[in-house]
Amino acid sequence: MSELLQHVDVQAELPGWRVLLDRVHATFRTGSFAKGAEFIARITELAEDANHHPDVDLRYPAVHISLISHDVGGLTMRDINLARQISQLAEELGIQPDLHRPQATEIAIDALDISSVKPFWQAVFGYQDKGEGDLVDPLGIGPAIWFQQMDEPRPQRNRIHIDVTVPHDVAEERMAAAIDAGGHLVSDDAAPAFWVLADAEGNEACICTWQGRA
Repeated sequence: MSELLQHVDVQAELPGWRVLLDRVHATFRTGSFAKGAEFIARITELAEDANHHPDVDLRYPAVHISLISHDVGGLTMRDINLARQISQLAEELGIQPDLHRPQATEIAIDALDISSVKPFWQAVFGYQDKGEGDLVDPLGIGPAIWFQQMDEPRPQRNRIHIDVTVPHDVAEERMAAAIDAGGHLVSDDAAPAFWVLADAEGNEACICTWQGRA
């Protein structure tokens, strides 16, 4: 089994990539669908040679890539090595990374009895039970759902909120934009792991980073 690496070490090794949750992500601005398809075809060759396969999303102006070592549920040297190869390939093709664009979204549901509500949400979304309280899209497309244990009812707040994980050096900019758009800061007690924000009607969202987590 490969050795699990610390997020801070992975981020230091991969300046063109972003650590988000348990993966490392990169968005490359290709400028056209054809250029993106060419890029992915070359990535496929690298992945087959390494026997390590990224998740790849092709859109007209960009390609998004994420890497994780599934056997350890996190990041290893396999991810760093393949990410470096992909970055080198992008440079050869004249494709630049967009350092501000990568992000990961989760849905968080507060529950008094998680076991009683979790099957409902699994059925609604058609997700798989990852264990440890998480539901995930088997295709890796939709946002993960996780459940937060409540000790007592909290009728004064919504029971569902959105977590948006962004690059650590983008968090303050994203929060400022949300506040300028009519939101407000609810709590920064857990910063820099996450900040709790709310819109004008009290609907909450968390801006999250990899920093400040155990």
